[in-house]
Amino acid sequence: MSVPLRQIRARYSADTITVYQAYSPQIAEPAVAAGRFVAPFKRERMTWIKPSFLWMMYRCGWATKEGQERVLAVDLRREGFEWALERACLSHYVPELHADRETWSRQLKSSPVRVQWDPERSLRLAALPYRSLQVGLSGPAVAGYVDEWVMAIRDVTADVRQIRDLVRSGDDRAAAARLPVEQVYPLPAPIAAVVNATG
Repeated sequence: MSVPLRQIRARYSADTITVYQAYSPQIAEPAVAAGRFVAPFKRERMTWIKPSFLWMMYRCGWATKEGQERVLAVDLRREGFEWALERACLSHYVPELHADRETWSRQLKSSPVRVQWDPERSLRLAALPYRSLQVGLSGPAVAGYVDEWVMAIRDVTADVRQIRDLVRSGDDRAAAARLPVEQVYPLPAPIAAVVNATG
């Protein structure tokens, strides 16, 4: 069965969706201890959340890149996640969605949320022929994320290292069995249109 080009796949429950972020220990440890993002996390910066575990592994190099040594699984309210997507602007101009490039540019500057679709990744982090969603939060969206939407923060770095070591040893089957189970997220049609989802 073929996967639609732009589709959100994630771990989710009736109330929450899990997204991933990678930080230095200096940011990750206080966040895990507090159960929310606290200093030195900076609200003024755009923060990117990723529903795809393997895309996060690609981005952080299995928790080996500087400043991304700790991987956090963040459970946030689905209503907050959908609020963000409803107010999002694509990070690139799409003629079918935007009246013209100037309209898109104005929307990009005024929107508190930026979304982009990047190639999904395999267990060995190779690019796949379909996309995964990244969501950039700024301004009121960061405030909502930090103050209202986050329900739990877990440090999953030990799991990341275990999976990485299995991949490196050639035991892809055991590694795959330890991946979080991600399913197609039931995105409401109006929001799917905003983010240009195709499935």
